Amino acid sequence: MSAYIVGVLAPLLLTLALRNSKSNEKKRGLLADVSGEPGYAIRNHRFTSPVETAWVGIKTLAALFENACNQHGNKNLLGTRIVISREMEVNQDGRSFEKLHLGDYEWKSYGQVFQAVCNVASGLVQAGHKTGERVAIFADTREEWFIALQACFRRNVTVVTMYASLGEEAICHSLNETEVTTVICGNKELKKLIDVSGQIDTVERVICMDDDSLLTEGSTSWKIFSFSEVERLGSENPVEADLPLPADVAVIMYTSGSTGLPKGVMMTHSNVLATVSAVMTIVPALGVNDVYLAYLPLAHILELAGENLIAAVGSSIGYGSPLTLTDTSSKIKRGTKGDASILRPTLMPCVPAILDRVRDGVRKKVDAAGGLSKALFNLAYNRRLSAINGSWFGAWGLEKLLWSFLVFRKIRAILGGRMRFILSGGAPLSADTQRFINICLGTPIGQGYGLTETCAGGTFSEYDDTSVGRVGAPVPCSYIKLIDWPEGGYLTTDSPMPRGEIVIGGPNVTLGYFKNDEKTKEVYKVDERGLRWFYTGDVGQFHKDGCLEIVDRKKDIVKLQHGEYVSLGKVEAALSVCPYVDNIMVYANSFHSYCVALVVATQSAVECWALQKGIEFKDLASLCEMEDTVKEVYSSLLKVAKTSRLQRFEIPAKIKLLSEPWTPESGLVTAALKLKRDVVRKTFSDDLANFYLS
Repeated sequence: MSAYIVGVLAPLLLTLALRNSKSNEKKRGLLADVSGEPGYAIRNHRFTSPVETAWVGIKTLAALFENACNQHGNKNLLGTRIVISREMEVNQDGRSFEKLHLGDYEWKSYGQVFQAVCNVASGLVQAGHKTGERVAIFADTREEWFIALQACFRRNVTVVTMYASLGEEAICHSLNETEVTTVICGNKELKKLIDVSGQIDTVERVICMDDDSLLTEGSTSWKIFSFSEVERLGSENPVEADLPLPADVAVIMYTSGSTGLPKGVMMTHSNVLATVSAVMTIVPALGVNDVYLAYLPLAHILELAGENLIAAVGSSIGYGSPLTLTDTSSKIKRGTKGDASILRPTLMPCVPAILDRVRDGVRKKVDAAGGLSKALFNLAYNRRLSAINGSWFGAWGLEKLLWSFLVFRKIRAILGGRMRFILSGGAPLSADTQRFINICLGTPIGQGYGLTETCAGGTFSEYDDTSVGRVGAPVPCSYIKLIDWPEGGYLTTDSPMPRGEIVIGGPNVTLGYFKNDEKTKEVYKVDERGLRWFYTGDVGQFHKDGCLEIVDRKKDIVKLQHGEYVSLGKVEAALSVCPYVDNIMVYANSFHSYCVALVVATQSAVECWALQKGIEFKDLASLCEMEDTVKEVYSSLLKVAKTSRLQRFEIPAKIKLLSEPWTPESGLVTAALKLKRDVVRKTFSDDLANFYLS
């Protein structure tokens, strides 16, 4: 196991690491040593300073991409599935859903993509985009998004990224604040732009990724181009590249705004490159044989950094979507294959909500099969679980191969059957889901921790780390330290582990928030050595082997009437493993002594329970209103709470069961599927108030 992690910890953690150096060295291959100023631990002998680039002479994302294209010209880079047909299906409740019949992937090589990038870069100039002006990319993840991004980098154009699910107010705010002159979007996003065109101040031209653009000249004051037209203009009138410097701002990334209007995080080329370089040193054997399934929003730093890394090492990127991911995904026509089945990826990123859905889908099929199939699955799962926990060695030899062939092979086929590594980020992953995926898919999950403000860099678990509930040790580009938070009861002197607010420093820490100096000064600090730190607001604790565990969130803490502190996020993470829970928001009123919860029901699980009990119901909404249903879900939540060792005051005293899912389109969750707590609270204000009336 290679030693590769650089971290700066509190003095107490250094003492603990040295005290346990022999056992830790055997377990993780890590060493603790003192380097530089007292109190700073460099837990590595290969890196004496944070990694800024893993490629000699490469200092910008534009140079990184060109270097890869020169090396891997004929290799497949970007793949997109052919849409054979679209049709509408009507459910029993009368609602219509679009279903897609998708064909195979069509591929563009590195050489072809690089030529397209150069053409679009030149085409931007021919379309009238001037030096110093900004471009916004406002679209779902697709190959044109990546090409547009790289084209802007070749002209040193700062890209403003916007989630495709943003509401009207956030769209106008993002475009006007950054004074964008060119928007590159898809047809769906174009409709949103048309609706607010009168509120957008600086946009002069729109480039639509879809050739059948809905917008025509004269319908607005904007100049209208198709993406293919801009590419053609650039091909016919090439312009020399205007390459960026490392300190130039590559991206202004607007967060999806879990509270209030989104903030624009300014990322330089060197910021993003530091994270890409750090992850490059972590994932083993990353290279030309890998195939990456891309479906998370490219407007999220996790996906943007991931695709830049994958392209840099000669791997292939196949595009999909959360709605077409598997054979049973909601937008896949029955009888046709999902993205994973066709692409058969070896790597993919996930947010916990996606992995939770995979887990729930497998459990649903197992429960539906029943009988011998269910018994065999449970036996195989428990034997593998015992092996991982170290209580049954035999399951790791021939027996492991037997269970893989008899039971888990079909489950692995859900994601194509070749998956060798999954990266989970964006939110805490429950221990139950992590272990379930480890066993059923036979795939390591690298759980990472980072933020938009740190270009996703922070910590990352090792490839062969089988522990759960932790997010790994600091990545090679990041320093991590904890600082006391006395109000929350977290101190770096706590035993047996130091605890406190997580602060991240290093070359991946971004410049701050665009046109928001007050907020920037609040959470970004520069120390006496000139090192830039970001104060995350998350609370963590360091284990003796240097791995970080997230235990709390400062903003999610509510003090109850009798003085107990409840961490809403912690309780939600614990209760979300309940099979009846699709989503949950815990709420607490400081004038009362208990908390409550809004629970979005998992339709398949609740309806399956009702059918087993012989309960007649019209639809999910009517089922959620039934007292027996609420009692069953609440009983299940209590069992999960007990298993998770929640305190009595942390367990919701009352719940309301909801039938409508919370989606980015509903505005109740972000594009990364994080709760918009304030929006949910306002939307269900009457229900939350009623909890405390009786």
